[in-house]
Amino acid sequence: MIEFKLDIKSGVPFYRQIVDQIRYGIASKRLMPGEQIATVRELAVQLEINPNTVRKAYSELEILGVLDTQQGTGTFVSNKKIEINDFEKERMLGQICDELVARGQQYNFTFKEIVEHLQRRLENGR
Repeated sequence: MIEFKLDIKSGVPFYRQIVDQIRYGIASKRLMPGEQIATVRELAVQLEINPNTVRKAYSELEILGVLDTQQGTGTFVSNKKIEINDFEKERMLGQICDELVARGQQYNFTFKEIVEHLQRRLENGR
C-alpha cells in the first residue's frame, strides 16, 4: 500500500499526482497486482479533495489498463506491468529537485547548504 500525498505548490493537477503515484507505486512494486486500493470516497476524504478528482484519476488508470474496478467489491491493481521510461524519470526528478530548491530558498538555505546536507544524509545512511 502506498500513502498518497498531494503537493499544492507543484502546479501539477491533483488527479495527475494521483495517477503518477499509482503508476510509480506499481513500477516500484509497492503496489502489487490484485492489491486493493482505497475507494474513491476513502481517498478523497484522506486527501481532503473532491471525489470527482479521484474518480478522474482512477478512470484514466482504468482506461490505461492499470486498475480494475469491480462494482460492489472495489478497485484493484491489474496485472499490467508498468515501466517508467528515462524521460519520465527525468521529468519527475526535475519536479522533485525544483520543489526542494524552492522550499530551501523559502527558508534562506543556499543551494550549497542543501547539497551538503543531502551528501551528509547519504553518507550517514550507509
